[in-house]
Amino acid sequence: MQPGLRRLERGAKHLTPNTAGSKHLREKLAVLSRHAARALVKAHDFDPAAALNALALQAQAEHPDLIAWDGECLTHRVWNVSAHQGRLHHGLHRPFELADDVSRCLQQLPAEWRMAGLLSLSFVEDFAIVRASDATVPWMAVALPSSWAPEDKVGRHFSQIHAPVADAERLRASGASLMQLVCNGQAWERFVWTVSPHPRLHAHPQHLDPRGWNLPPDHGPVIPHRAWWRTERQTFIPVSSHGLSVFTIGVHIQALDAAIATPAQAQQLHDAIASMSTAVLDYRGLTPVQPALLQWLKNRLEVCSQDAAPQGPP
Repeated sequence: MQPGLRRLERGAKHLTPNTAGSKHLREKLAVLSRHAARALVKAHDFDPAAALNALALQAQAEHPDLIAWDGECLTHRVWNVSAHQGRLHHGLHRPFELADDVSRCLQQLPAEWRMAGLLSLSFVEDFAIVRASDATVPWMAVALPSSWAPEDKVGRHFSQIHAPVADAERLRASGASLMQLVCNGQAWERFVWTVSPHPRLHAHPQHLDPRGWNLPPDHGPVIPHRAWWRTERQTFIPVSSHGLSVFTIGVHIQALDAAIATPAQAQQLHDAIASMSTAVLDYRGLTPVQPALLQWLKNRLEVCSQDAAPQGPP
């Protein structure tokens, strides 16, 4: 695993609004209503105010029709819900039943987390705050983690957070300099992916099926129906004046047979999985299915190539 950072293109957005009925919003509402203590965590001595201000300003700048922020009060214009210094306010006109679900969810949260909760529900992305001075992550609002537990990572050094990641020596060694880089004025992004047996966005280890792939002996034919293409777009919103950065995590999941639709995609994923070390395969949980995945991708490559071939005259 490599750092893989690239500068965010001018005009590119960090944040993606949640829409009524979306998978992201449904799962975030469920998590923050039932398991908020596992999603909203911080180091006891950390004040997130400066970073949350920067995040709210970014949200307003990117989506002014959706978010209003005056330095004290955060308002979702569509849901007509506001968080002001830990107190919730509701407008007279509440056109969506969804707004009531959001309000009930936020009301259950501790007052200090309601602004973060509203931001989390407003957008697809989860959020964390990184601190350059000690290369730690002292605050997280992560409702949709990818097989890791926010409560086990918060407050820890970058290298400790990434200690379980296989073949990531370069990433761990560069942790302190990376934290300095992303907190220093330039916006960055990176992308990661995996193939997962779990169809939900919410992949906290306490809520995953411990059987993993749970495949029958002759499992090759069922691979595309039980495999999911899980990706993350991660960005950094620098808060240089405070030596911080807001780390956004946008998780997306798609059935593998829908995600791998072209010969180039099939070839690229085949080559990537074929080149993985034993440690990486174990870390990603792909050891028991690597041969079947490679065979399916080889077949997929042939099918996609035939579909893409130009047709002759009738």
